[in-house]
Amino acid sequence: MRTYLVVIDETEEARTALHYAAVRAIKLGRTVEILAPIPKQEFVNWTAVEATFEEEARLRAEAAVAQAAGELVEATGVEPVITVERGDPAKLVRKAIDESADIAGLMLGAAPGGNPGALVTHFAAHAGDLPCPVIIVPGGLSFEQLEKLG
Repeated sequence: MRTYLVVIDETEEARTALHYAAVRAIKLGRTVEILAPIPKQEFVNWTAVEATFEEEARLRAEAAVAQAAGELVEATGVEPVITVERGDPAKLVRKAIDESADIAGLMLGAAPGGNPGALVTHFAAHAGDLPCPVIIVPGGLSFEQLEKLG
């Protein structure tokens, strides 16, 4: 079954993209996959500190994705597939797309006002190299507005 890949972090625009992915998935009979990347921490000679920070980052990512997935199920009934993985977010997204022929689109939430975010900037610049569309969802839209667009 075709699926929308959504990258989740602790931002409101990520939740907006997830909600829009669910709206589209319901309408088109697709599924939603959530990727919660955990960026690798950069420390030198502080292994214990690095391990502590990475564990805290993993716990934050898991909490963010659990909350977002719970809200999604409650609001739309869509049960997402969830992946939490450590590494460079752009590389993890590309890996997920390359490893699945079922990805129908990459949905990213753009921060309202100013810089849209690192992943939006990266994938907008590399959209021509992807095997699926990049769908950039304006982070300032309400869930009601997204459902009207759906």
